[in-house]
Amino acid sequence: MRIISGSEKGRKLLIPKKLPARPTTDFAKESLFNILRNQFDFEELSVLDLFSGTGSISYEFASRGVPSIVTVDSHRESVRYVERTAESFSFPIQAFRMDVFQYLEKANQRFSIIFSDPPYDMDFPSFEKIISLVFEKSLLAEDGLLIVEHHKKMDLSTLLNFQNSRKYGDTVFSFFGI
Repeated sequence: MRIISGSEKGRKLLIPKKLPARPTTDFAKESLFNILRNQFDFEELSVLDLFSGTGSISYEFASRGVPSIVTVDSHRESVRYVERTAESFSFPIQAFRMDVFQYLEKANQRFSIIFSDPPYDMDFPSFEKIISLVFEKSLLAEDGLLIVEHHKKMDLSTLLNFQNSRKYGDTVFSFFGI
């Protein structure tokens, strides 16, 4: 895995094999960040990365100058990896080891962008719960964006506040906003 743009462009990251993660492909990441670059000033954002896994998306945000990033994952080794990597790069990432649904229930901070990359085999009601919690708890800042990464077989277009989606191979990014 590598960081594709920003201050740490090209830096390679060695992911331990024991991490239960499916990192977003470079092609999909690059496409996503091309969309976001035209919509946001990265240096003014706050980002929440749910089901952060290896932290790949958070490192991309940090490398582009995002000053405040929170990651949440339930896997101990994933959180440790994110903490070590963030420290070695001096990235402004705060990592929490916690169930994502519990985090969302307790959260009271607002974010410019919330990125959620749950397991591809997650059921539809769980996707719906993530999206509902984000909006019920008002976790998005004004003009904020919730991005949910999922497999192309999952259709989220019927859910609350759906705006659009973009497909990259088997990966789909669905965008939600107010």
